[in-house]
Amino acid sequence: MATTESVSAVLSELDPDRQRPTNVLAAQQLTLRFGATTILSDVNVAFPRGTITALIGPTGSGKSTFLRTLNRMNDRVYGFTHEGEVLLEGQSIWAGGQDLLTIRRRVGMLFQRPNPFPMSIKDNVVAGVRAHRIARGKQLDVVAETRLREVGLWDAVKDRLHDSPYRLSGGQQQLLCLARALAVGPEVLLLDEPTSALDPLSTEAVESLMRAMTPALTIIVVTHNLGQARRVSDHTMFFYDGRLVEHGVTEQVFSAPRQPDTDRYVNGLMG
Repeated sequence: MATTESVSAVLSELDPDRQRPTNVLAAQQLTLRFGATTILSDVNVAFPRGTITALIGPTGSGKSTFLRTLNRMNDRVYGFTHEGEVLLEGQSIWAGGQDLLTIRRRVGMLFQRPNPFPMSIKDNVVAGVRAHRIARGKQLDVVAETRLREVGLWDAVKDRLHDSPYRLSGGQQQLLCLARALAVGPEVLLLDEPTSALDPLSTEAVESLMRAMTPALTIIVVTHNLGQARRVSDHTMFFYDGRLVEHGVTEQVFSAPRQPDTDRYVNGLMG
């Protein structure tokens, strides 16, 4: 079993202490299109480090497209174009010389449905660590144990690390994918409806983890569950009809929305 000292040493290498800007991510005059169809227009928003931001709005309002733009997941989607900028610690993610793998290490993503790789449970956790050459040898054991403990999965899998992940329950698979995303030491984690396919107990576990991971991590989550948005987030963005209609402190957005469309949506008067 890994010692506390060895765990700390490896984790310090993954996330070295350094001075960083207050806002880890920002969108500036961002417009997103697929072909001739404009999905979102003129989005201007910043994401303070160490906070949770919920993205809410009706289906088709542009939430997931916006989320996937933040780590360039849309770049290879046919017809995708953008105007404006997304800044990661002040640097454009589309600037010349930016390494896409590095961006996606720094801005990780967890999808709506679990997507474990066809390899062992342990190898799933350390796949990105190996690819980025962050750790090797015994350090991989340290990373795997630490991240599995972090997501509350270690006790369930510690005696079956070489088993297939497909033998885990759906909730356990999602936790495994979360451990894999955390293993490379991201600064930001994008969550695209991460609990929509989970049972209530698994949903509660993921929500508790989200709260526990901040302020060390910045989280941006798309959710259709308004209760979840209100429970876990510090800030909320409401998207509607291809626009960012409102953005503010979560309690203000839900209790005293400034825009009529936001009021209708958070009070269940809009689909």
